[in-house]
Amino acid sequence: MTIAVTGVAVALPGTSDPRDLLRPAPQGAEPVDPAARIGKKGLRFKDRATRLGLHLAHAALTDAGLLDAGGTTVPGDRIATVVSSNLGNADTVCRAVETIAKESTEALSPMDTPNASSNIIASETAIRYGLRGPNLTVCNGRSSGLDAVRWAAVLLRAGRADHVLVTGVEPDNEVTRRLVGGPVADGGAALVLSRAATAPARVLLGPVVRTARPDDTVTELARRTPDGRLWLGPGEHPVPPGARRLDLGGWGELSGALGVVQCAAAAGWFAEGGTPVAYALAGATGAVLLAPERTR
Repeated sequence: MTIAVTGVAVALPGTSDPRDLLRPAPQGAEPVDPAARIGKKGLRFKDRATRLGLHLAHAALTDAGLLDAGGTTVPGDRIATVVSSNLGNADTVCRAVETIAKESTEALSPMDTPNASSNIIASETAIRYGLRGPNLTVCNGRSSGLDAVRWAAVLLRAGRADHVLVTGVEPDNEVTRRLVGGPVADGGAALVLSRAATAPARVLLGPVVRTARPDDTVTELARRTPDGRLWLGPGEHPVPPGARRLDLGGWGELSGALGVVQCAAAAGWFAEGGTPVAYALAGATGAVLLAPERTR
């Protein structure tokens, strides 16, 4: 079964276009303002990661032709939601723990405590946009974003959904900076993976590979589809001789958003006429990404 990426959205400081990911990150750009895209209604009391996730979901679903002013254009129970975020609500959790330690549980805000749920981004996205298919969050380190893509493909191949919204997002704040030791990307990307196209394909998803070591993943990706020249992955990962590497680290620590942003960058690469095969590598998980005109 061919799985197509029919919707792509990017929300990072200074850009909303996947093609911009191919160039150096702009310095000093203003943070993304979700309210400017989706309005202020419903954003009050939501944490930064959830607001960014709602922004990305709206843009990706619209790009895929699944959302208009009247709501979803296909039955909501056929749209699943998978979110990847390692740091998403860490600030809320730390704030709650500090409040309990200094005062008591009675001092917790009833408007803030729902944000402590590990699935808050995915659940709020589903509620706001009427997505009633399977709903889950992946949170397992550097490979999390590509693992979310892998699970989306599993849901599609199993017939659990016709479309899966995959969102990778991380917020930049004092807590997340302490956890990673530096600036966080403050944004991310979203994809719509479809088995029944509602819009032209932006990317075709090839094999998704998970091994014990990144070196083995590189070898396996090259074996499965040997004619790719673009490798989307951090600098510490080896790539074959002669290949071009695109390291997205200039946008800040992407963490759980990394793999999803890599897939969005591949869409930008193909849109600019780049070679028809690209690889994404995050942790020990890798994916083959194919230009829309390419068949497997």
